[in-house]
Amino acid sequence: MADTTALFALRFPDGSVSLYVDEQYAQDRGIDSSRLVRVEIPREMFITGTIQDIREYVALQLEQQQRSGTA
Repeated sequence: MADTTALFALRFPDGSVSLYVDEQYAQDRGIDSSRLVRVEIPREMFITGTIQDIREYVALQLEQQQRSGTA
C-alpha cells in the first residue's frame, strides 16, 4: 500500500484551497485541469485527519512549491 494518496488542488488568490479527488471530477465541476496541482497527502493524514487538516496541509505544500518555483 502506498504511503501517500494524491489529491488535486486549486488555490485561489485569497489563499483558499479547493480539493478534488481526480482531474475528471474537477472538470465535471467546470475547473480547467491545467490549473490543478497534484499534491501527495500522507496516508495517515488522509485516513484520520479532518478535511481542515488536509486543506491546511495542501495550502502549505502549495506555498512551499510556489516559493521553490516548482508549482
